[in-house]
Amino acid sequence: MRRGFEALNKGDAQAAAKLCREILDKNPELPQGHFLVGLVAMETDDRPNAHRAFRTVVKLDPDNAAAWAQIARLNASEGRVVQAEKALLETRRLKPKDPAILDTIGSVLTQMGEYEAAKAFFARANTAAPGTPQYMMNLANNLVFLGEIDTAKAIFNDVISSHPNSPQAHWGLANASRAAGSEHIGQMQGLLARNRGNLRGQGFLHYAMGKEYEDLGEWPEAFTAFSAGASARRQTVEYDEAGEETLFEVVTGLFNAKWLKKAPDGHPDPSPIFVLGQPRTGTTLIERIITSHSQVHSAGELQQFGLSIRRLAQIPNPRRFSPELFQAAAALNPRQLGTAYLQSTQRMRGKTPRFVDKLPVNYMNIGLILAALPNARIVHLVRGAMDACFASYKQLFADAYLHSYDQQEMARHHVRYRRLMGHWRREFPGRIINVSYEDTARDVEPHARGLIDALGLPWEDACLEFHTSSQGVATASAVQVREPAHTRSIGRWRRYENELQPMVRILEAAGVPLE
Repeated sequence: MRRGFEALNKGDAQAAAKLCREILDKNPELPQGHFLVGLVAMETDDRPNAHRAFRTVVKLDPDNAAAWAQIARLNASEGRVVQAEKALLETRRLKPKDPAILDTIGSVLTQMGEYEAAKAFFARANTAAPGTPQYMMNLANNLVFLGEIDTAKAIFNDVISSHPNSPQAHWGLANASRAAGSEHIGQMQGLLARNRGNLRGQGFLHYAMGKEYEDLGEWPEAFTAFSAGASARRQTVEYDEAGEETLFEVVTGLFNAKWLKKAPDGHPDPSPIFVLGQPRTGTTLIERIITSHSQVHSAGELQQFGLSIRRLAQIPNPRRFSPELFQAAAALNPRQLGTAYLQSTQRMRGKTPRFVDKLPVNYMNIGLILAALPNARIVHLVRGAMDACFASYKQLFADAYLHSYDQQEMARHHVRYRRLMGHWRREFPGRIINVSYEDTARDVEPHARGLIDALGLPWEDACLEFHTSSQGVATASAVQVREPAHTRSIGRWRRYENELQPMVRILEAAGVPLE
């Protein structure tokens, strides 16, 4: 068991799996052995085996709080909120004090959008194991989501003081506030050599430096850092561009006005409002304006629509999107799909008449949304192509938007996205509310009023005070939306016009306006 956990901690999942087999050969009813199997399965993204392993643990040992927490984590990450809550109830029954379990519970609650509850568990983990970087980082990130920026900065600085070579802490600190000087940049530059073989660490450091160089108006240095960060990150991900091209072709071929006309009626519930588009185009700003209204709740970036499709279609392919998934989805009963989505979001929808689902990539699902939820509203953010592409290129994402770490790949993806949105507008005229990020940022009130009216809601002045909201924001815009709308980001790509020519050439060749 000790050797198995050591192998896993070193990232050697293959060795850990071999030791798991030896352990269970000796004692097939050892709960800890099955727990290790579950951790190895999660490390290798083998979710079915992870579920089986942790379920076996709690069958053998119903009071194993660590396994219940992992079951909750798995289900929450897959949108199975009811199952996640049942597992969390078991952890509450057991009242765990192990900081690792408390931290896991905090992560589950974060995935479910319960940031205040998560904060309490992260705080307890830090009390139980003070000075542990992982627990400190999770608490700091949670505080950023909640708008407690000064406390988060203090924690990031504490992590850096005790563990100077912590690239993710430096990145967190850089993104929590505007840089006032170059001292932190110098500190990070000194860490680059120490992380030469650590591409993930290099990515965090370069992106953090780029962000602070921008704060200081040092544009050439900022681009050099962003470019180096993107290059490092690109080497750690697998992006199947040919597969994406096929996917977009399949979607446009399947879903059109003729298909929708033949489809059975969907669910009539008018409560969902989908805010979607490319990332970093103002989706969070618009979501905050809408959810500052007393009749609208912020449900966050929900995976539930896509997960409902997957469950009903019974497609085993683990990818979020695939041609097979959409081909099966086109034949689903729309009302069943709408019902499945509404049932699976019930826990996150709040108690107001309307709620916002702000998952940007739902633009892929517009045809299915219109069929399954014909009375839902769809709000699409429109932003100038170069600002949109560059905003993604200079952002370090978690495990999404894998096209964004190469200028040409980013531009080609944007062209495909533009063509798909053109397809939706032609096939379903009047069904999509287009909102210009630039126009809204320049003059908030008339555009906010127009949007609220388009959603069929009475105007409330609170919609102009979105930046004072205390609701949590678990996106890259968590800091920016705590201040009034501004125009600093409009046309920012022009600062890097010479360096961004590979991106420019692809957009121009496709006939996409740059601004």
